[in-house]
Amino acid sequence: ADVLELLADQDVLPGLVLEYRQCRKLLSTYVDKLPKMLRPATGRLHTSFQQAVTATGRLSSTDPNLQNIPIRTAAGRRIRKAFSAPPGRLLVAADYSQIELRIMAHISEDPGLLGAFEAQRDIHRATAADVLGIDADEVSDDQRRAAKAINFGLMYGMGAFGLARSLKSTRSEAQAHIDRYFERYPKVRDYMEETRAQARAQGYVETVWGRRLHIAGVQSKSPAAVQAAMRAAINAPMQGTASDIIKRAMVELHAWLREHCPNCAIVLQVHDELVLEAPQDQAELVIEAVRTRMEAAAELRVPLVAEVGCGGDWNAARG
Repeated sequence: ADVLELLADQDVLPGLVLEYRQCRKLLSTYVDKLPKMLRPATGRLHTSFQQAVTATGRLSSTDPNLQNIPIRTAAGRRIRKAFSAPPGRLLVAADYSQIELRIMAHISEDPGLLGAFEAQRDIHRATAADVLGIDADEVSDDQRRAAKAINFGLMYGMGAFGLARSLKSTRSEAQAHIDRYFERYPKVRDYMEETRAQARAQGYVETVWGRRLHIAGVQSKSPAAVQAAMRAAINAPMQGTASDIIKRAMVELHAWLREHCPNCAIVLQVHDELVLEAPQDQAELVIEAVRTRMEAAAELRVPLVAEVGCGGDWNAARG
């Protein structure tokens, strides 16, 4: 798939093969398979959540995996429409907004990132403006997309080569983007260097609350394995902290539901997103309760923001 994506810019055929691959995967993984997995006793689909599978502590959904349905494609959104609430009930979907970037701002204490979130600026537009030295109003859509790729790419330990592929630019252009980014946000660079050093010295990194995340491969004799370990080390504290935060929110929300809305339930967790089911006449009450508890699940240097919606099916609930 990686090679086909590179070739798709040169000819139409690789793009068609990739499109076929995606459709075939959605068909075999979800459309054909999920209806056969309904439990006869309930007439509903039930997934299992594993607590200790991922290195960062995220819950892992299995048999079936409901955490990998793509939301950015029209086909993925059509599949989400199939997950619907029973008559008289609604699904409430709540998602943390840019939580890992907010955790990056908290951990690194970089004034630029902290200021952008505190001012409630569009973080990708703000990054583009800061890095390019222009006003936010002057940032084009392409410049915002590039800033978004840099924000998320660096958060996952991406180097110039990976960023160049993401931006479809040259490696030197990608490196120039990275250099300008670190000039504007120097404490992000400091965080990355300190985290790599900790991973090399101790074999683990930590979440905000000190939970250890062991990084495999830091002592490997393979340079590729070490590079992969360093990339994992950069992201692990943010992804691990995000996992801690949403679990804290789930515990608080579950206790509130038992007392105030016993006919409601959390039915799915997809990393930074919670999906609940509620009677129609209690949906607004649940929306406010979800938002309040998710945003109060941790006190960071920047505010947590939860975006909440409701609807008759999962796609409609996400707005």
